[in-house]
Amino acid sequence: MTPPAPVDAILARLLALHPRRIDLTLGRMTRLLAALDHPERRLPPAIHVAGTNGKGSTLAFMRAMLEAAGKRVHVYTSPHLVRINERFRLARAGGGELVSDQELSDVLAHCERRNGGEPITVFEIETAAAFMLFARHPADVLLLEVGLGGRLDATNVVERPLASVVTPVSMDHVEFLGDTLAKIAVEKAGILKRGVPAVIARQIDVARDVLVERGEAVGAVMHVAGQDWMSAEERGRLVFQDGDGLLDLPAPRLFGRHQFDNAGTAIAALRAAGLGLPVSAYEQGLVKAEWPARMQRLTAGALVAAAPAGSELWLDGGHNADGGRAVAAALGDLEERVSRPLVLIVGMLSTKDVVAFLQNFVGLALRLVAVTIHQEKGLPAEDIAVYARDIGLPTDVCDTLDQALARVAALDLDPPPRILITGSLYLAGEVLAANGTPPR
Repeated sequence: MTPPAPVDAILARLLALHPRRIDLTLGRMTRLLAALDHPERRLPPAIHVAGTNGKGSTLAFMRAMLEAAGKRVHVYTSPHLVRINERFRLARAGGGELVSDQELSDVLAHCERRNGGEPITVFEIETAAAFMLFARHPADVLLLEVGLGGRLDATNVVERPLASVVTPVSMDHVEFLGDTLAKIAVEKAGILKRGVPAVIARQIDVARDVLVERGEAVGAVMHVAGQDWMSAEERGRLVFQDGDGLLDLPAPRLFGRHQFDNAGTAIAALRAAGLGLPVSAYEQGLVKAEWPARMQRLTAGALVAAAPAGSELWLDGGHNADGGRAVAAALGDLEERVSRPLVLIVGMLSTKDVVAFLQNFVGLALRLVAVTIHQEKGLPAEDIAVYARDIGLPTDVCDTLDQALARVAALDLDPPPRILITGSLYLAGEVLAANGTPPR
């Protein structure tokens, strides 16, 4: 057996210190940061992003826009899809690059030593390592994504960001954040800070009301979608308007009508942060932004070659009800452009509301093929099939992605199908690895 890479070995040791992968508190984080001489106080100006859906896409748009304006940008995101390095993007001239194996291993080892064997979650020590990396390398802006929730998330130690952003809030991680939308919104609102611009994306009413109430209570400077700014699709273009004027911009490169909202949130955040970007940076960023596993069309690779001849292969990591709704709407738009039978390949975690996610595809998908994700909480494919059949989705069960694609090919559909692999970011990672097209 090949020995584990140094990074994997370090993370395995850390997991033994505090086996619970999620344990929301700031106490362990503040202790470790003090032992590291407070790298969080030496970060570039940060834009802090929380929310349930759309965080990654919003960050991708902001990064592309900032880089189009010649800015050096660090980015911290989670989870990764194939390699942990994806979480740490360092600013470089002409664009960012993922941290090297050696530098990541070195900084994690340093954090491990300074932690001194005390309890710590893996995400907390990854975040501390990120702060060390970002403090060490110069940049103009740090784009900082919350891991889970907001109020007690390990990233919520940055005292005064350039802006705080909350993308759409929906039901997810209820075992940690609360069993109502209002409770979850309270946790997300925990990143809002006195005197800091707070950009609130389009929300369900109850979530918006909680976010506005909490923001006003702490003295944040509120920028609320539909009140202080708006973005919309008009004749295939993105129209954005706020107190500083109106922008008529090209459509986002990322596919799906929900990406117009995410792009609008990105623009609102950059303008609220006072970064003074030219209109050309917004235009270039919209058409250059990349974010894997979000309605991503796979056009080459091992799995594409294994799919039925002439078919389309799409990938999306959506895994909750609202994420499924956005994906279903995007698929509906594709169907209007070019009609094809739709087949889903689905793998999900046992912690997710499978029915709420799959309900979005009833009447849209011809068939579903269930697979099991190779994760601790992966839901057996047989269980997914039971849920799917109960709501009227004809379903097959397969052991592997190759077998699932072979099962789709056996349907002998004419015209060749549109295939969407979805249900989990963990599954998306398996797909990109198997296809030979990992994020760069």
